Amino acid sequence: MMIQANGELHDAMSIDPLFGFLKEATGFLIVRVLFPIALISFLGIRATGQATSIDTAHSKLLIRVSKSGVFSGFADNHEVEAQIAQGSLDATSGEVRLSVDTRQMKVLDPKLRADKRQQVQERMLGPEVLDSSRFPSITFESTGVEHRQEGTVIVEGRLSLHGVTKPIAIRGRVENGRYTGKFELKQRDFDITPISIAGGTVKVKDELAIEFDITTLSGAKGN
Repeated sequence: MMIQANGELHDAMSIDPLFGFLKEATGFLIVRVLFPIALISFLGIRATGQATSIDTAHSKLLIRVSKSGVFSGFADNHEVEAQIAQGSLDATSGEVRLSVDTRQMKVLDPKLRADKRQQVQERMLGPEVLDSSRFPSITFESTGVEHRQEGTVIVEGRLSLHGVTKPIAIRGRVENGRYTGKFELKQRDFDITPISIAGGTVKVKDELAIEFDITTLSGAKGN
């Protein structure tokens, strides 16, 4: 920086060394303050990504309930549809959140007579199983994700069901914005006693098989 003294131009730092020191110190201070802020902002964007709403109209959860016991051949397996009420998914961080309204879960069982299917529906929602009036929601919130080869992911998280929260790990695949896979859980882990009839000669297995096919709103637009 040039300043005028006695009618001549001089370098400010040659006239006053303190001026030069202040200039360098100010520049150093700006770098020290702004660089970390910029770095944190960049890393924050890369880490969190952007959560996208789950397309609840085109996503589904299917629960398969199997039978066991001496006379299990005379009983029926069941298929239950669990519609996702709401949720979001961040493809960058792997963060997943979703909820299911237990009161909207539906027994499919196309081979059953309508009256018997209704009985199964009422029993499922009643106090013996889901107790949907007391526990109207099932929620899942991820705590970590591991990306593996060929689109395979392992998502760890907390599942809350029937008033109990447990850690679970889910294996799935990601392709064109769709997340598919299946996992198992035990009813007893969530304080649900599997239904048993006829003195235990026919009963529902403790293990439930859950299949999922989830897409985001952005994924649905791209299909």
